[in-house]
Amino acid sequence: MNTSAHVFIKGEVQGVFYRVWVRTQAERLGLTGWVKNLTDGRVEAVFEGPKDKIEEIINKCKIGPSVAGVKYVEVKWKKATKEHTGFEIER
Repeated sequence: MNTSAHVFIKGEVQGVFYRVWVRTQAERLGLTGWVKNLTDGRVEAVFEGPKDKIEEIINKCKIGPSVAGVKYVEVKWKKATKEHTGFEIER
């Protein structure tokens, strides 16, 4: 059964290819959704797919790529909308 998570990542997560890294991780796990930078310095993402795979990517987001410095990850669980067909980096 698929679900969705709306995630906000705070820390040194912009200008360090964090969004590209998130997309790569999401695609490897077969998740759909999107990721984007926010004007306040956070990164926002929506992941849809099996709950165990979403939990796996959330754990990865807490660490991030080696050049990032993640301080906090906020997660809001939701029902899957099935509106996403792939995983995109939004501008």
